[in-house]
Amino acid sequence: MEATRDAELKKELDAALHARKDLGEEYESALVDSFLEKVEKRLDGTIDRQMRRHLAEQQMIMARSARNPSSGVDSWGERFGFGIVSLILAIPLSAIGVVNAGLSGLFVTWFGIVGVNAVHAVRGTGLLPLLRRSPRKPDWED
Repeated sequence: MEATRDAELKKELDAALHARKDLGEEYESALVDSFLEKVEKRLDGTIDRQMRRHLAEQQMIMARSARNPSSGVDSWGERFGFGIVSLILAIPLSAIGVVNAGLSGLFVTWFGIVGVNAVHAVRGTGLLPLLRRSPRKPDWED
């Protein structure tokens, strides 16, 4: 696309130079002004496209970060709720562990509960980068 624009601009420059030869030096400033006006319009169009592309990229980044729950900081209520649910579930899980494997089953059950809560606690702090997805390139970039 850039090559066709450059070719068109070169044709317009050649036409302006040819017109100067035909019309003479008295029309030189008008021809130069006309050519510079065309260049300015082309430049404004390019800058406008780049700004729209940049704004669209920023909007996509904002939309993706708003949709991605792992991108934000966990709220206190979420952490508190997770802790309460894990404690409530710990009772039947402990009973199952003790009945099936005795004291070692109880220890394994509680190590699992503590492990899950520890992972959940440090998930939002960035200490476990493996839990977060790596940022993807936008779909429109190659």
